[in-house]
Amino acid sequence: MMRQRLPVWLKRSLPEVSTLNTQSILDEHRLSTICESAKCPNRSECYSHNTATFLLLGDVCTRSCSFCSVPPGKPKLPEEDEPVRVAMAAKALGLKHVVVTSVNRDDLENGGAHIFAGTIREIRKLIPGATVEVLTPDFCGNWDAVLEVAHAGPDVFNHNMETVRRLYSKVRPRAIYDRSLELLARVKQADPAMITKSGFMVGVGETDEEVTELLADLRKVNCDIVTVGQYLQPLDRKMDIVDFVAPGRFVEIELESKSMGFREAYCGPFVRSSYHAGEVYERSHS
Repeated sequence: MMRQRLPVWLKRSLPEVSTLNTQSILDEHRLSTICESAKCPNRSECYSHNTATFLLLGDVCTRSCSFCSVPPGKPKLPEEDEPVRVAMAAKALGLKHVVVTSVNRDDLENGGAHIFAGTIREIRKLIPGATVEVLTPDFCGNWDAVLEVAHAGPDVFNHNMETVRRLYSKVRPRAIYDRSLELLARVKQADPAMITKSGFMVGVGETDEEVTELLADLRKVNCDIVTVGQYLQPLDRKMDIVDFVAPGRFVEIELESKSMGFREAYCGPFVRSSYHAGEVYERSHS
């Protein structure tokens, strides 16, 4: 199928500031980013502001979700010095809010939770004033792994739902809707003061009623922050876009979210989980 033409609200110009400084720091510390691996439309903007979301545990995923361009395959063994390298790069970039995520590592007994926990601790040591946000996989429902990350004390624990219940088998074939909700619930039970966050895409065939149901499900597990963005096909072989959601609809979702009791909602065509994450975190405290 020919890739669809983007509507006017999804066209943007490249930033005037160079992205080379960010890329050189990432290269120096031998680090990957989800910005690059997932072909994020905001990559140039964020890199030009010395911001990036670090991708832990390699750049090969043990799953192959239909929306994601991160290559699937057999990953290499974790690099135990990766947490230190992430902290050093974050300091070099001058980050005040550090966001780390990872590929799925279903090949590891704990899903790589120890690398997440180690990264949080190293950032705390090297940049004491920084806040830390983690965006984790579901760890195949290994709750000990989830708690290992939570007990390391991130300021924000994010786990994305990605889509509505009906579309899970299409969008996230090896994930389970209720398991992802339970992960968020368990983090909140472990530390009621911890900010929990989740995000999902629209434009993949969901109905307005299903969006409301997903938002309600997130509130039932006391999720604090929600992000909603337009799905954009990263590669021709990935699932097609069903709808281009108009900007006004994102405003409606944001207002609906806040009326349900979310501390913060950030919704828009280019919104992604870690896009402007520091500002979103700050607003959730205002």
